[in-house]
Amino acid sequence: MTPPAPPAGRVRGWFPRLLLVTGAAGAAGLGWSLVEAQAFTVRRVAMPVLPAGSAPLRVLHISDLHLRPKQHRKIAWLRRLAELEPDLVVNTGDNMAHPEALPGVLRALEPLLEIPGVFVMGSNDYFSPQMKNPARYLLRDARRDLNEQRPEDMPGHELGRAFAASGWQDLTNRTGTMQRGGVALEFVGVDDPHLERDVLPEFWEPGEAAVPPGEAAAEASGVLRIGVAHAPYLRTLAGMQDLGCQAVFAGHTHGGQLCIPGYGALVTNCDLDRGRASGLHGWPGESGAEPDSLWLHVSNGIGTSPLTPVRFACRPSATLVTLTAP
Repeated sequence: MTPPAPPAGRVRGWFPRLLLVTGAAGAAGLGWSLVEAQAFTVRRVAMPVLPAGSAPLRVLHISDLHLRPKQHRKIAWLRRLAELEPDLVVNTGDNMAHPEALPGVLRALEPLLEIPGVFVMGSNDYFSPQMKNPARYLLRDARRDLNEQRPEDMPGHELGRAFAASGWQDLTNRTGTMQRGGVALEFVGVDDPHLERDVLPEFWEPGEAAVPPGEAAAEASGVLRIGVAHAPYLRTLAGMQDLGCQAVFAGHTHGGQLCIPGYGALVTNCDLDRGRASGLHGWPGESGAEPDSLWLHVSNGIGTSPLTPVRFACRPSATLVTLTAP
């Protein structure tokens, strides 16, 4: 007897079913990753790095906005970050993702520009995104495209001048100082290490106060030295540690952007290990309180390249880092 034919539309055999299930799961994952890339959030961590007896300082760390024109929802969310009332803003670059994004960035950060801040630039503040082989994502350090082989086509220098005119300190291969909450803050920053433009500036001896003489210096209860860079390359972290930095802020990694739950980031797009792809960690030790270690905060970023507008298990975020005494 001939077996009855399967109903129309039924898939016969285990392999076609597997392909169907795999395709459906892939489509669902892609759909979610597009949604998650717009699920902005604020993370909060405490960094015990201030001198004993100091009052807490609230530092808003923003990075990798990758803003494009007409991203009105992202602009509105960024403007609301001022409601967190930070004492200091640290911007670690990659603000733009389109040559015409400058007005949108200034609009988005307008309320934050009224708060004391410091900044460095990232590669996408100088060069627009370019289509690349997606398999390069799996490389540990995929910088050999070398954006500097083509002329700069982004208004990064104009953006830097606008930030500086608002009062933010430009740390592009420079140092800076300010006093916040009775603590003398010393900054050392570099241009983007991913482009190999980083040049560590000369600094004072570790622990030597860099605030100008006068009433402000006299009132300071202690000194904290902070490093700022876009990409957390190991040579940069080591150099800042040698200069006496007790904390470093960086971005660039996007937290891996595509993560596996329970495993974490696949890559960092630099030579930093995957375990430090985002968040607060010690370096090179597990804790910044260990001897010969500093505190490292890596932002997982707010945006993505327009060519890969997805995130998975890695929500875009800004971080409110509360500096405290040990």
